[in-house]
Amino acid sequence: MSSPSNRNPSKLLEQRLPTYQAQVEEALDRLLPKAATLPMRLHEAMRYAVLGTGKRLRPVLVYATGEAVGLDPQHLNGPACAVELIHAYSLVHDDLPCMDDDDLRRGRPTCHKAYDEATAVLTGDALQSLAFRALAEETPGHVSAEARLKMVASLSVAAGSRGMVGGQALDLEATGRELDLAQLEDLHVHKTGALIRASVMLGALCHPDYDHDRLERLDRYAKSIGLAFQIRDDILDVEGNTEALGKASGSDARLSKATYPGLLGLAEARRHGEELVERALESLEPFDSQANCLREMATFIIERRS
Repeated sequence: MSSPSNRNPSKLLEQRLPTYQAQVEEALDRLLPKAATLPMRLHEAMRYAVLGTGKRLRPVLVYATGEAVGLDPQHLNGPACAVELIHAYSLVHDDLPCMDDDDLRRGRPTCHKAYDEATAVLTGDALQSLAFRALAEETPGHVSAEARLKMVASLSVAAGSRGMVGGQALDLEATGRELDLAQLEDLHVHKTGALIRASVMLGALCHPDYDHDRLERLDRYAKSIGLAFQIRDDILDVEGNTEALGKASGSDARLSKATYPGLLGLAEARRHGEELVERALESLEPFDSQANCLREMATFIIERRS
């Protein structure tokens, strides 16, 4: 088990979080087409779906991983934007009536409610393609062509049928069914965990010469916090309120979704989340204090209120 000092090494994340959130917000604003650019309604919807809201967890993981491996986070805007654009596209599509049929996202109307369903579909499509443009054009110059290809492959797998999209398909298939723990974790390793793992990997792959063992440890860390994140999401859907969450609470139960509290109960779901955080911290044991932001991210994920 991790020592208390590893569990909460400092208040570093309190300093880094607003800095990294502002950094990726500025980078996204520059990257997204201006609302006045034709086709204006589409570009306005893209900006609506991405800017001004959200915790920016995945970009923060890119920056924090870069920090852990000795990189300047100022050089990581490309991959940070890429993962956030993929995430934003997934939310737009997940909220559609043919998927989860949600009216509220991040405290305001979902994209298809603010615009219309067709515009929302096109918005998600456009954000996905823009993510790969961000990787291609905004990745630091010192990153080799081989590493860039690995980054594109990593994000492609995370976003596709063997990652996030596949997880959404499994989630739809599981609605109204009882899953065991292995099946539930397999679902969320894909739906939620894949993009979180990609966020960490993209940050690490920007290092010009990083060793395989530490990449594997970072991947184990990311897999653990990805599942812990989903457990906390499931718990918040039961215990949270709509105002704090920025989306309708209790939607999992209404939609008969398979969840950790539904399968394990609230107390056991919490305990399982804590175990995953401990595994994540153990994966970071060989890293020095430069990885403290990653350590605090693991704790933040399981203790967050929204």
